[in-house]
Amino acid sequence: MPATTHTTTTTGHFTFADWQERLIGPEGADEGTAPRLAHAAVRNTFSGGIEAAGTHCEYSIVYVTAKTGSFSGMELLTGRVDGREGSFAVEERGRFDEDGTVHCSFEVVPGSGSGELAGLKGKGGFTARHGETAVAYRFSYEIE
Repeated sequence: MPATTHTTTTTGHFTFADWQERLIGPEGADEGTAPRLAHAAVRNTFSGGIEAAGTHCEYSIVYVTAKTGSFSGMELLTGRVDGREGSFAVEERGRFDEDGTVHCSFEVVPGSGSGELAGLKGKGGFTARHGETAVAYRFSYEIE
C-alpha cells in the first residue's frame, strides 16, 4: 500500500537581513534606463512555521521601468519547518508594482530537502508592501 501524505499549511513572517544589488547591463545603463538587468544577493530571516536565520538568496531582476519589473531567484533555507530540522531550496518568481508592492510565489526545488525535511514538497508565496519591515508568508507542504 502506498504511503499517504497530508498537506499542511503554515504561516509566519520574514525580514530582510541584507540586500546587495548591482546593475548587470547593458553598458552605460543607469537607474533611469529601461529595461535593465540587475542581480541581488539577499539574506532573510524567517520566523513562524519556517524558522531559518540568514538564508542565502540570489535574484535576477528585470526593471521594465524605474519602479516596475519582475524577478526570479533561488533561496536556500536551513532551519526548521514546523519543528522538523533540515535544509531545502525554493525557486521564486514574482513582480513588483509602481507603488513598491512585491508579489512572489515560490516552490520547493524537487529533491532539495535534507535531514528531517527529506522528501519535502510545497508551494507558497507572499505580498510585500513598501515600508513593511516584516513580510507575512504562507507555505503549504507535504513530506513524503
